[in-house]
Amino acid sequence: MNHYKSWTGLNKQLSDLLCDECKGRISYFLTRYHKVRNSYGRAAIRLDNREIACFSWIEMYRQDDDLNELWKETGVWDYNDSDLKKKWDVNATWCDMDLLSAATSFLQMPIMDALYSDNYIIRIFAILDRRIGKRTLCKIKEEGAYKSYPCWVKQFYELRLEMCQIPFC
Repeated sequence: MNHYKSWTGLNKQLSDLLCDECKGRISYFLTRYHKVRNSYGRAAIRLDNREIACFSWIEMYRQDDDLNELWKETGVWDYNDSDLKKKWDVNATWCDMDLLSAATSFLQMPIMDALYSDNYIIRIFAILDRRIGKRTLCKIKEEGAYKSYPCWVKQFYELRLEMCQIPFC
């Protein structure tokens, strides 16, 4: 994970990049439980103060269970296993550290690379970004690839298209 100084600064950078339609409606949230061993935390993306995507330390345990099963079967402990990543993508099995990692990576990459990233969290940051204009949104709508994304990701595409008054099918 790339280094960041504080959540406040990182949150400000992410919030400043939100498109005008999302400003005041979309917010990013992170809390750390410092008195808990290893300072576990929880992160979320909120719409009108309602969580629409949550990334919790509990999911880290689900990831570890999956990795443990993989290790029992293959003798390999691999966070980059493509089958596990697919499973985690579909089920949104991502923890607060995954959101932080995606956020720091997103801020260091070109917007078009972010929009077509393999990481769905980075794609969410990109689709909500002010640098994605109406022409690109129309192209995304016409291609329709977002319709095959997991529901928790697809909702952000549909939300952005709706906010920008670009009807979706």
